[in-house]
Amino acid sequence: MTIETETLQPTRIANRPQRRAKRDLSRNVLLPWLSPIAILLVWWFVSAAGIVGPKVLPSPVLVVAAAWELTLNGRLPQALVASLGRVLAGTIIGVALGLAAGLLAGYYRAGQIVVDKPLQMLRAVPFNALVPLFIVAFGIGEWMKVSLIAVGVLVPIYLNTFAGVRNVDSKLVEVGLVYRAPRYLIAYKILFLGALPSILTGLRFSLAIAWIALVTSETVNANAGIGYILAQAQRFVRTDQVFLCIVIYAFLGILTDYLVRLLEGRLLAWRNTYDGR
Repeated sequence: MTIETETLQPTRIANRPQRRAKRDLSRNVLLPWLSPIAILLVWWFVSAAGIVGPKVLPSPVLVVAAAWELTLNGRLPQALVASLGRVLAGTIIGVALGLAAGLLAGYYRAGQIVVDKPLQMLRAVPFNALVPLFIVAFGIGEWMKVSLIAVGVLVPIYLNTFAGVRNVDSKLVEVGLVYRAPRYLIAYKILFLGALPSILTGLRFSLAIAWIALVTSETVNANAGIGYILAQAQRFVRTDQVFLCIVIYAFLGILTDYLVRLLEGRLLAWRNTYDGR
């Protein structure tokens, strides 16, 4: 009996990492999708039971059929390419400007005096109010759409960068000054890296706002894009295509958030924070 127990004990210990990996896979990958699946099932049941008519709530089958129709005629692939290009360009510009403004205002009090109040006021202005101004300034072409997305991305990145820099322990900056470290090293090694968790949180918010800004921008003189399909579907009362655009926006939002989480996991692997139980 003792020999069998001693023989089985190493096997149990060796299997523990494998069992733990399976539990982590189930908890982190599979379980979060239960609520979206439940929403999909409720949607299908309500439409199949006829509780709400197909003109108001088309079934998931009709939405998939609309996606297939738009894919066959080439409109959906063209729209995805156009929308993703606008969001990518606007996000790059907005992140670059937001990081620069946040680091400037966070590191220098003079920078805060110059930058903070205008960006705080810009935060309170809705996208619809900016569209006429941007049309006058940039015309009705692609640059207007990209600029509107960039402004939407800029503000959350700035706010989180500024807050992250100001939350860095001041003693770390004092140590850098005592050892006469160059200011660019203090700005990067201490302030930027110390603010990185807050910056990545701001990036997640910014990408969500980028998709909202995209919808607004693509209602102005657009001949391609998800927002253009949405506007055309609304005009011709194609509710199935309206729901398709909503599903695409939701999926793209989840996808971009997931990519930022992957980036966060790599850049902040050193953190040992509470992740829920």
